[in-house]
Amino acid sequence: MDAPSGAWPRRPRDRLGAPSSGVRAPATPWARFSAWLECVCVVTFDLELGQALELVYPSDFRLTDKEKSSICYLSFPDSHSGCLGDTQFSFRIRQCGGRRSPRPTDDRHYDREAPLSLQRESAHYFGYVYFRQVKDSSVKRGYFQKSLVLVSRLPFTRLFQALLSLIAPEYFDKLAPCLEAVCSEIDQWPAPVPGQTLNLPVMGVVLQVHVPSRMDKPESSPLKQCGQEVLAACAEPRADAVGAHAPRGAPGGAGALARRVLRDGAGLDQLPAAPQVLLRLSPLLHRPRQRVQGVRYTHAGPHWPHILRVGEPRMSGGLPKQVKLKKPSRLKTLDTKPGLYTAYTAHLCRDKALLRRLLRGLQKKRPAGVLTALLRRHLLELTQSFIIPLEHYMASLMPLRKSITPWKTPPQVRPFHQEDFLCSLEQAGPQLTCILKGDWLGLYRRFFKSPHFDGWYRQRRKEMAHQLEALHLEAICEANIETWMKGKSEVEVVDLVLKLREKLVRAQGHQLPVAAETLQQARLYIETAIGSLPTDLQAVLCPP
Repeated sequence: MDAPSGAWPRRPRDRLGAPSSGVRAPATPWARFSAWLECVCVVTFDLELGQALELVYPSDFRLTDKEKSSICYLSFPDSHSGCLGDTQFSFRIRQCGGRRSPRPTDDRHYDREAPLSLQRESAHYFGYVYFRQVKDSSVKRGYFQKSLVLVSRLPFTRLFQALLSLIAPEYFDKLAPCLEAVCSEIDQWPAPVPGQTLNLPVMGVVLQVHVPSRMDKPESSPLKQCGQEVLAACAEPRADAVGAHAPRGAPGGAGALARRVLRDGAGLDQLPAAPQVLLRLSPLLHRPRQRVQGVRYTHAGPHWPHILRVGEPRMSGGLPKQVKLKKPSRLKTLDTKPGLYTAYTAHLCRDKALLRRLLRGLQKKRPAGVLTALLRRHLLELTQSFIIPLEHYMASLMPLRKSITPWKTPPQVRPFHQEDFLCSLEQAGPQLTCILKGDWLGLYRRFFKSPHFDGWYRQRRKEMAHQLEALHLEAICEANIETWMKGKSEVEVVDLVLKLREKLVRAQGHQLPVAAETLQQARLYIETAIGSLPTDLQAVLCPP
């Protein structure tokens, strides 16, 4: 595939990486590019310096020295001496100094609609790598070793790997002009919108990409348009990577949340996507709290309670296909078959019927998408059975609407008492919607101790607090403000104006679920209240 003829001129780029700017306007240089990628890096191997950053494009994107060092170190695979040819993998690093600038409005809109596992990272970078190592007698070391790296805040593994497979071979042949042309093409792409299928032209082809949304059904099959499969932007879980050693009774795995997982596999191409797969399969996982580390040295096994084996075993150097490892007391042996091996005792019994269906599907070589849909539906139903009692209990903590009065501070959400919730399970527990037997109480107690409960609870409490504010604003707008203002002091009227303005700002920033009619009524109330004040106060509240 040939690259486009010529190269687009490099345009000035004054936003990306600048701490003082955070709003992406359509006219901002490279604004569309930054909706997908932060920058593109080229890492090469220097005989004296080791891995070295050869190129960053656009050239004025700012990376700290620590970020540059991390990208260089992680862009070359571990133990790559025998890895001739091309290899793709990915990594994730922390952005030095945390968040550099306020999130643009487009980012906030995207995160509201995107699933938790696909939201844009605010303090981390993803690196998607295409590494080439081939023999080259013209190089002192005897090998050409170079990596092309796409740096992004989006966890779109499949999309960026597909993009790299188009860009990297051309870049290694034609170098910088090709890279500049591709970046300019990406700068013309529409921004990612959850729930939409986008056509993204690059290097003479069009990538059709479906960006998942929270409204998508997890068990739905891949979309197809015009006879072509639409590429899912994220890493899709594969049923054949689960195999015969599927987790015992998820979300029994919720009890093992926030614990380390060792990923082991024969190939680098499958290992980096494993955390994305786990996050997509397990709706209770939250990326900011999830720590999944990749280690390809199997002697580290004894220190890990969970080992995820990805990919089929490969014979190399006459090593035996079966490898014995030292394990924790309850994890005696581990061979190289794909699967999840764990020393953790699940709270729920395994679903034998589901495992039989998956194994039959594997034996009959059914399409991976069908088995994936089956597994994801099962995990979704389990998660719903687990979370519905929690949602019902949280709803009971919400103050009644009749307790919300327009001219008083709205009541607060009542606190979550774990023992009260556990007592409610006898009448309204997961047994009403799930046939799996097990220690549900123990599972909930373990979940309460995990950071994922804290993340879930904080998010739900925040949503309920916003709902209370919205109901309070509606109550104010339904009341008669002129009746209220009779006999009120100027200070009280000014205080009302300021509070209504604050609520309008929050509502217009989509932090409050308020109807447009309510917002319009609030504006009219503000005008009425200001009009009742003396001229000098009106001038202060409404300066020319």
